[in-house]
Amino acid sequence: MTDPDRLLAEIETLGEKLGQAKAAVTKRFIGQERVVDLTLSALLCGGHALLIGLPGLGKTRLVESIATVMGLHGNRVQFTPDLMPADILGSEILEKAKGGGKEFRFVPGPIFCQLLMADEINRASPRTQSALLQAMQEKKVTVAGEDRLLDTPFNVLATQNPIEQEGTYPLPEAQLDRFLVQIDVPYPDRDTERDILLSTTGVSEEALHQIFTAEELVAAQELLRRMPVGESVMETILDVVRACRPDDDTATEHVKDVVAWGPGPRAAQAFMMMTRAWALLDGRLSPSADDVVDLAGPVLSHRMALNFAARARGDSLSDVIQSVVERPNQSGAAA
Repeated sequence: MTDPDRLLAEIETLGEKLGQAKAAVTKRFIGQERVVDLTLSALLCGGHALLIGLPGLGKTRLVESIATVMGLHGNRVQFTPDLMPADILGSEILEKAKGGGKEFRFVPGPIFCQLLMADEINRASPRTQSALLQAMQEKKVTVAGEDRLLDTPFNVLATQNPIEQEGTYPLPEAQLDRFLVQIDVPYPDRDTERDILLSTTGVSEEALHQIFTAEELVAAQELLRRMPVGESVMETILDVVRACRPDDDTATEHVKDVVAWGPGPRAAQAFMMMTRAWALLDGRLSPSADDVVDLAGPVLSHRMALNFAARARGDSLSDVIQSVVERPNQSGAAA
């Protein structure tokens, strides 16, 4: 078997296993297929995701289900204003040594896991958020001057309540950019909510079973980087990202009028990874330009901001992104 044939066979095998994992998660997190796809895609890319949704929509249930199905050791931290960096990173304590003296021993915090749920992350102080930023970017933490590597894989799934902002600290742009995607968790439709009632208020619920191991997820992340991406898809990514920057020559007058700042190169990198994962979950061997359109909102919405005048008018950032991806490119086709 040649190398291309072997790669295709590995991709097909992984796609089938991912289908099983997705089916298992959706048995517990009912009716939100797009949310599940985006979350699994973020894990496949080895990235972090920010889940935005009102309380009671099942975000915690989703993270717990994914941790079980993907075979990951998960921890949950409820972020509060008085939470200190040591509460999540760990600290050194002084204790009696065997020889009779005293010595420092490091007690690891909850961040030493493979899947961290940072619940209501914007309630933590900037000091604690900055400690988490190092972990998200460098996959290590520094305590008492010593670098300590985190588990492999290490992913953060953070949640935010979009309406209650009292007593919160908005995430700095540098940290928002570290999230691969922002995932909006909407209200379920009527039929879905009916299924949720039947599934969760009975005597018992269907148990989840592990499908992946942590080692298999790491191997899947490595395989994902070997998936081919066509030149047309790459050009579409560049077209979309650059057209969202108000100071770029390709930006429309509308973008220049309403956007304060646009996405950086990390957005294009996120597109390259997410389109591969999106195609894989859909049973395809390579991404298409349509995947860029589908993922534009989750990839770009937390990497851009409207200016003051646009916010005062009530303009929507999602509408701006939609206008960019639907804009015909130089060849006359939609981006």
